[in-house]
Amino acid sequence: WRHSSHSVLQKVFPLSSLPKKQPTVLVICGPEQNGAIGMVCARHLRIFEYEPTIFYPKRSHNSLYQDFTTQCEKMDIPFLSYLPTEVQLINDAYNIVVDAILGLHTEQGEVKEPYSSNLATLKQIKIPIVSVDIPSGWDVDEGTSDGIAPEVLVSLAAPKKCANNFSGKHHFLAGRFLPYDIQKKYELNLPDYPGTECVIQL
Repeated sequence: WRHSSHSVLQKVFPLSSLPKKQPTVLVICGPEQNGAIGMVCARHLRIFEYEPTIFYPKRSHNSLYQDFTTQCEKMDIPFLSYLPTEVQLINDAYNIVVDAILGLHTEQGEVKEPYSSNLATLKQIKIPIVSVDIPSGWDVDEGTSDGIAPEVLVSLAAPKKCANNFSGKHHFLAGRFLPYDIQKKYELNLPDYPGTECVIQL
């Protein structure tokens, strides 16, 4: 699943299609698993000649996540010390934002600083947002009318109930390697992945 976000970006936003001279991508990482996926995404984007920048305001104490941070630093991926509140600065500097902030284990009413301010900023930007698993600020079941509005959603394992309320342009699923017994237990009825693809468009 952690290889999925960069391959989605290559499909939807190939380097040749980006409007800015530099292929810049802002990856905003939260403290939990979604943030770790964001860092792995940034690392792969760098390998495929995009220019990612990471904003990671609350660093995890999890040793695996710390390793991901170190790997990104060793690849000379820059880390922002703060997220500009001046929305135009983000619009001007980047082609795309990857939202790897919150995710499955955050209740809608539990969003605390600095993430509530980050979400307020993201609601105003004009460049495309790609959300990992659940758009940040959304309730996992109900969706939201108050969260961010991503152009692309990458569901991990299986689409969550809130994906029914997704109205962006592209919805991808990354769950090819989900064990069959789990698929059967939860009656997931997942689509077939063509060829060697790890993601499929829904």
